Amino acid sequence: MNKDTAPLCIVTGASSGIGLYATKSLVMRGWHVVMACRDTAKAQAAARELGIPEEGRTIMPIDLGSLASVRAFVEAFRAAGRPLDGLVCNAATYMPRLVEPLRSPEGYELSVATNYFGHFLLANLLLGDLGRARDARLVTLGTVTANSEEFGGKIPIPAPADLGDLEGLKAGFTEPVAMIDGKAFKPGKAYKDSKLACMMMSRELHVRFHDRTGIVFTTLYPGCVADTPLFRHAPRAFQRIFPWFQKNVTGGYVSQELAGERVADVVADPAFARSGVHWSWGNRQREGREAFAQGLSPKATDAARARELWDLTAGLVGLEERVAEPA
Repeated sequence: MNKDTAPLCIVTGASSGIGLYATKSLVMRGWHVVMACRDTAKAQAAARELGIPEEGRTIMPIDLGSLASVRAFVEAFRAAGRPLDGLVCNAATYMPRLVEPLRSPEGYELSVATNYFGHFLLANLLLGDLGRARDARLVTLGTVTANSEEFGGKIPIPAPADLGDLEGLKAGFTEPVAMIDGKAFKPGKAYKDSKLACMMMSRELHVRFHDRTGIVFTTLYPGCVADTPLFRHAPRAFQRIFPWFQKNVTGGYVSQELAGERVADVVADPAFARSGVHWSWGNRQREGREAFAQGLSPKATDAARARELWDLTAGLVGLEERVAEPA
């Protein structure tokens, strides 16, 4: 299938880890992938090293932590005149050793800005493009650590994901505020909170737009990819011990390649064409286990809180009240 007729998917954070392997899996299935990355040279080198055919990929720059960069990416993508069949919101940053928060160009705490705000804006700006496809899917990477229905989401290190009453967003989320709940900065919790917000975003997208557009909105937890570059800012001892622990103690370990294949399944396989679902393969991996719809915590499924989160976020990212409608 050539570039002009292949279904097209945008994958954020495709220069490494799950995003890179999801790109490879989709390309091998006949898709064309736009690798949306902050470091395009790194993406080019990684794609070549992994043997992803050049005709199956296009590399475009985006910094999810910058709202201006997200808007510029959308403009550049539309200028190419390509239809859009899928969007994978994968990119994430995790900086557990920070003492003070880093800030985005808009002044927002960087992990929430990158993992959540950037994807919120990107998803909304591309809804009209996705709405023109027959079987469009918007897939968001979740995490077990932000879902208190599962054991990994109950571990209080540094604290469970909890958005509180959204006090930080209500206060404008600029200095000195660095947490969605308005409390003291905890970098590990900021990551968990951002992923909880992403899962709530996906459910709210489903509620607001699935019936109107036919777009399938889903999240997934592909398993514990314990050696992903996401953990590159963690202590070296953690980077050595954590993969061993997941392989030999919890049984939760999943390779980057398998995680990428699972993301590609959720994007392309007819079996995953159910909107409003959080897909999981379980916390303990079993040979041949099929994916199933995993329940989410009351925090993630609170409809009123999701609407409030949506409205506050839309204001902070400068989103127009009406998003682009499908033609």
